[in-house]
Formats: sequence, structure tokens, C-alpha cells
Amino acid sequence: MDCIFCAIADGAADARVVAETESALAFLDANPLAPGHTLVVPKDHYETLDDLPPAEGRAVFSLLHRLVPAIEAAVDADGSTVGFNNGAAAGQEVDHVHGHVIPRFAGDGGGPIHGVVGSRPDLDEGDLDDIAAHIAAAVGE
Repeated sequence: MDCIFCAIADGAADARVVAETESALAFLDANPLAPGHTLVVPKDHYETLDDLPPAEGRAVFSLLHRLVPAIEAAVDADGSTVGFNNGAAAGQEVDHVHGHVIPRFAGDGGGPIHGVVGSRPDLDEGDLDDIAAHIAAAVGE
């Protein structure tokens, strides 16, 4: 497998590691969008969130939760955007699930996460009810 994040997790590729647990690793993004832009990955290879087993998911989200205030403090950020590009259609460029912590600063010119798609869908109340019911059914609610 030719995965840069697996190589970083195995110590075969260099990265600026900022935190590590038994099953998750965090390192500075090599192409940062802001000072302190950090990636959090499971050490084992999983392509998307759908593939990530619950225990590894908890490890990744626990590390994200721990890192966000530390990153904001380290770069004196006013806030942060935390997100996953889940799958190629969503903009995932490395086929190894990873979360981004992007520090944000007042007046940085960035937008809210609602700006990730070109336009909002035209959904009525019935559409929203149907979608909510399908999601709830899929997770067994």
C-alpha cells in the first residue's frame, strides 16, 4: 500500500508529530491552510469514516477533542474549523481517513463550513422529514 499517512504512522516518512496515542496520531498538515493546521489520523489504514471501527473512531475523536484547545492556544487562534472530507466526492485527497483542525482568526477571510458546497439544495419540510426518517432508520433509531 502506498499511503503517506500510513508511512507517517509507521515512522517511514517525516512529519511534525504533535500528539500520539496507541491508535491515533496527529501531525501538522504539510500544506497548511493556517498556522497550526493539524491532521488527526488512525494509525491503521481506513479509507473513510464508514470503514473506521468504533474503537479507532473513539481514539481519533478523543485526540481531536484534546487537541483543539491546545492548537488554538499554541497559535493564539480565535476559533477553529474541525472537519473531515469523507470520500473523494467530498474532497478527500488522501485515501486514509483524517480529521482537520484548522485554526481560525478574526478577519482571516475564511467562511463557515456551510460554504463547502456550491449552492444549498431546495428542500421542503416533507423532504427534510423523509431524510431525517431515512437517517434515523439507518442508525436504528
